[in-house]
Amino acid sequence: MSTTSFAAVIVAGGSGSRMRANMPKQFLPLQGKPVLWHTIRAFLQFDARMPLVVVLPEQYIDYWQAEWQKIEPEMPFVCVPGGATRCHSVWNGLQALAQRLGASKKSTLVGVHDGARPLVDTALLERAFTMAANHGSAIPAVPLKDSIREVTPTGTHRALDRSCFRLVQTPQVFRLQDLLEAYRQAWLAGDMERFTDDASVMEAAGHRLCLVEGDYRNLKITTAEDLLIASALLSK
Repeated sequence: MSTTSFAAVIVAGGSGSRMRANMPKQFLPLQGKPVLWHTIRAFLQFDARMPLVVVLPEQYIDYWQAEWQKIEPEMPFVCVPGGATRCHSVWNGLQALAQRLGASKKSTLVGVHDGARPLVDTALLERAFTMAANHGSAIPAVPLKDSIREVTPTGTHRALDRSCFRLVQTPQVFRLQDLLEAYRQAWLAGDMERFTDDASVMEAAGHRLCLVEGDYRNLKITTAEDLLIASALLSK
């Protein structure tokens, strides 16, 4: 991986309506600091020189930059506004990253990560970037713990074998050039709304996807209960 550089797009463009708080969940306090601060710090601990692009609701960009500087003396990231959907937000972030990197984007691996996953750790980042360097992609995933049932539109349901399924996490890591092209195809086709993650965009563009071991602690904060769990895990 000596000739390969790392970068990340951290997507924090959502409103966090399910949290029912007075501000988006990425700005809520977790152990005394904003959720998004923990997320960014995790990437900087993995690679302090990694170029970072943070995608935010446009009306919160100035707010976040001011909040960061209350805690940190330097701002090692650039902020760009999000879009109508997660995919539009990622597309905005990727374009900003490619512009920042210039010609070096051809040798860059990019991890796209949810800003509301603050407990991602160095071990997971190492696994994901190493897998992507060797195979072109890395999708963190963990086995299901609970039994699952498939419910049909008519209301019938049946048990499924949970060993055949995985819960997908982020960061999802790819060669930046490949991911840019896959997103460009989706954007030109007007197809962005149907994708829920970057792996789906890459799969639609014909790329092979590789799963890598995720981490149950790498939870996505969506509800107030998730915030309590994250706080407990950080305390340990």
